[in-house]
Amino acid sequence: MAFVFKAWEDLTIQDDFMFKAVMKSKELCMSVLEAILDEPIHDIKYLGEELSLKAGYESKGVRLDVYVEDEAHTVYDVEMQVGSETDEELAKRMRYYQSQMDADHLARGKDYVELKKTIIIFICPFDPYKRGWHLYCFENTCCRDATLKLGDDTVKIILNTRGMGEDITPQLQAFMDYVNSGIISANPLVQALDQRVNDVKRNEKERVSYMKYELNLRDARKDGEKAGEARGRAEGEAKGKALVIRVWHMLQEKVSFPEIALKTNLSLKEVEQIAHEFGVVY
Repeated sequence: MAFVFKAWEDLTIQDDFMFKAVMKSKELCMSVLEAILDEPIHDIKYLGEELSLKAGYESKGVRLDVYVEDEAHTVYDVEMQVGSETDEELAKRMRYYQSQMDADHLARGKDYVELKKTIIIFICPFDPYKRGWHLYCFENTCCRDATLKLGDDTVKIILNTRGMGEDITPQLQAFMDYVNSGIISANPLVQALDQRVNDVKRNEKERVSYMKYELNLRDARKDGEKAGEARGRAEGEAKGKALVIRVWHMLQEKVSFPEIALKTNLSLKEVEQIAHEFGVVY
């Protein structure tokens, strides 16, 4: 089955490429964080060339969508998660991203006691917990007394853009409506986000970058089909193609190699070989 890419003109903020391009704007990134957290943020800086938006789509192995630190030294990872995953899958993905952020901090020569507060935010156009809430916030607490916090300074937030009720601020609701349905209200943040989306679409360099990104994925898919054919000689051509393409999709979603091996019944070495063939390193 042919893999259909979205036309450049049809991209929205839900699309990974466009979300990253929009969040390259420091002011908009801060405004989005303020809307989600409902508290002021005075400054941010982007962290890590290989982890931040600066790496762009031409490079391999970009792991985190929006990786920034504010003036209070709280570190944020903001991800647009459009794939309809279960609550368990999202939780495990968050756990993996947390490990990557901590590893990056320690790789900078810091001690574990210097680990900074981290907030991981997933923006989802679906409700993984089926409770109808717009916002789910998690911290590690004692099983015996939920008021007793572990104090590891880690927070996980999941936004459900299709939530029901009036359980969030009007500012965040306007943002959610824009992400979910493209509703352009009079809200200043929404107006600025939509203007940024249109500016990106008029930017020739961004369009060329997206074309390169698209071509890279097309080439990866072709490689996946070739690898699938080779494996299909032993297990059936169709089954082999489907398996390798499935691995490729998980690699694009930044699923860890051990998790891919577990889900596909492949050996870790086989997963690493497929990732190597696709040029994926993370």
